[in-house]
Amino acid sequence: MRVLVTGGAGYIGSHTVLQLQAAGHEVVIADDFSNSKPSIVKRLVALSDEPVTVYTVDLTDELATERVFAEEQIDAVIHFAGFKAVGESVAEPLAYYRNNLDTAFSVLNAMNQHGVRTFVFSSSATVYGENAVRERTEDMPTSATNPYGWTKVMIEQVLRDLAAADDSWRIAILRYFNPVGAHASGEIGEDPSGKPNNLMPFVAQVAVGRREKLSVFGDDYDTPDGTGVRDYIHVEDLAAGHLAALEKVTASDDALSVWNLGSGHASSVLEVVASFARASGRDVPYEVLPRRAGDLPAYWADPSKANAELGWRATRTIDDMCEDTWRWQSKNPNGFPDVDE
Repeated sequence: MRVLVTGGAGYIGSHTVLQLQAAGHEVVIADDFSNSKPSIVKRLVALSDEPVTVYTVDLTDELATERVFAEEQIDAVIHFAGFKAVGESVAEPLAYYRNNLDTAFSVLNAMNQHGVRTFVFSSSATVYGENAVRERTEDMPTSATNPYGWTKVMIEQVLRDLAAADDSWRIAILRYFNPVGAHASGEIGEDPSGKPNNLMPFVAQVAVGRREKLSVFGDDYDTPDGTGVRDYIHVEDLAAGHLAALEKVTASDDALSVWNLGSGHASSVLEVVASFARASGRDVPYEVLPRRAGDLPAYWADPSKANAELGWRATRTIDDMCEDTWRWQSKNPNGFPDVDE
């Protein structure tokens, strides 16, 4: 298939592009590079030895988005594009609602206009809200605790309504947990703009010397070591899940399917810190601060539905995730270059 990957120059998108190409698909990337750098494209081409068509486009612009579909013969879309920082979404809710919703509407409208009906949506475990049940299953009710999460809940509802109105659609909603790790080559990995919002890139930047110490928010939770416990999934396993979902819905009679993509195992903040110290051979200094409002003690995925229906499972351990993250960060201490190398 010829697959449009929106946000394909981003962290998860770039790893998925490589796996799509390895599986024999042709890839078109649409990205505005607001949270990624054009220099990644050269690395993708070098790693895959395959050409990739790239459109630098603001996907909130319906006319610009439609032009991509008019110029390319697209068979399916994997939709990653969107703002993704929880804290920033609380500070700038209008920006998040406009960008994430308008991007989805532009892409879906263009697909509808050009008869493209296969859509894989990058959703999130944030749609489970403050549910007290720690193991999350796809049949739980959805809600959110921040604007970023609400954009995912809202887009999921749009997709359910779309599938109900027109059963020619083949839609996969993928709710994934905490993506970490990097490509085994160390050539691509997570390169957040500004101060990292997630644990692993912050730990990596402390280990490489870019930051003084890690802030651990709370050590008095009802968890084995008192710190927050989360389900971490290697980005390569996550990318493989998108490929499995694409292949599944293409052959499915169901208009819409929902799958958790997680490991089903959980690690605490301090377990991640200890694993990263082993992987890097460096200390990761940290200080304990008060809990953040809205943080939950622990949650993780029940991935059994994806395991059974997609024939997919996460195989890499937290040590694998830390080793691959360190390989990326140590080779690229300042992330991707601003210009092509």
